[in-house]
Amino acid sequence: MRFTVTVRQFADPLAVETGQTILEAALARDLPYPHGCRSGNCGACKSELIGGEVEMSPYSEFALTAGEKSGGLILACRAVPWSDCEVRFLEQEETVVHPLRHMTCRVRDLFAATHDIRVLRLEILSGGPFTFSAGQYASLEFAGLPPRDYSMANRPDEPILEFHLRLLPGGAVTPFVASRLRVGDTLKVVAPYGTAHLRETHAGPVVALAGGTGLAPIKSIIETALAGGMRQPIALYLGVRDEPDIYLEDHFRRLCATHPNLAFTPVLSEPTRPTARRTGFLADIVRQDLHDCDGWKAYLAGPPIMVETAMKALVTQGLRPRDCHADAFYTEADKAALAASGAA
Repeated sequence: MRFTVTVRQFADPLAVETGQTILEAALARDLPYPHGCRSGNCGACKSELIGGEVEMSPYSEFALTAGEKSGGLILACRAVPWSDCEVRFLEQEETVVHPLRHMTCRVRDLFAATHDIRVLRLEILSGGPFTFSAGQYASLEFAGLPPRDYSMANRPDEPILEFHLRLLPGGAVTPFVASRLRVGDTLKVVAPYGTAHLRETHAGPVVALAGGTGLAPIKSIIETALAGGMRQPIALYLGVRDEPDIYLEDHFRRLCATHPNLAFTPVLSEPTRPTARRTGFLADIVRQDLHDCDGWKAYLAGPPIMVETAMKALVTQGLRPRDCHADAFYTEADKAALAASGAA
C-alpha cells in the first residue's frame, strides 16, 4: 500500500510506501526537503500538516514542542502517513539550498588525527561543480559498502573535501577505511545535506559545541566565519573523554592567536589523570560560562546525548530555540537501538 503526499513547495506529489516517512520518500527522489539529523532531534524538517493523518515516531521535545504539535506541526523525518496527506515545510531563516551532486572522488590523503580518528581528504573527479554551506554533510560510499554520513570539515571555498571519521570496532565501514583504503582509491560522494549550517549574516555572539568528530562541521563553520570577516565573539568548546582524544588543538590555538574574537576550550569528561584542563560535561560548562545567550547563535555537532543536553542548557541560559542549529551524529548502532525501541 502507498499513500500520496502533496508537498506545497513541490510540483509533483510524493508516493509514500507503507512504513516510510515523508522525508524518506522526498529524499529517495532527490527532492530538497529541508532536514538535518533525520532522527527527530533538530527540528529542521518541521512541517505543517494541512490535511490527512500521520503517525509520529518518538522525537525530542526541542525539535517539536507540545504546543507546536497541537497546532498542527509535524516532523517529516518521523511522520509516517496513514492516509493521503498535504503538507508544507516551514521556510527556515537563511536556509540555503545547493544542488545535490552525485560525485566520484579520489583519496588524496588519509592520516590519523588520534588513536581512533582518521582525516580523509578527497579530490572531486566528476559530478561537480559542488557547492555547500559550512556545517553541511555528505553521504560517502566506499567500495560498495553501505553509505555513511560525514560532515565536510573544509571551508566551502576550498577544492579538497575533508572528512573526520571515528573508527568503530566491528563496524561495516570504518574498519575498511582504517585497514584497506589507500591514497588513489575512488569512492562515491552524494552531497550536500543538512540545515545546521553557518548563518553568515548573523552579527551577534556565537557559541560552537563539538563532541568528538563533531569538530568536523564546527571546524568548517569557524574557519568560514573567520575568513568571512565575522568579528563578534566566537566561543568554541571541544568535548572529549580524555587527553588522547583531543585533536586539532594546535590548529585552533593558531586561529585564536590571529583572531582575538575566537576562544577555544577543550573539555575532558572522563580524565584518567589529574589535569589542568576544564573537566565535566559540555552542558555543565555551558551553564557555568554563559549566562545570557539571548541574541546568540549556537552550532552543535556530536553524539546525540551531548547535543540534546547542551541544547537544553543553552535554552535555559536564554538562547532562543530557533537560534540553535544542531547536528546529532547517530551511529548505525544508535539507529538500530532506536528501531528496536520503536523509535524508527
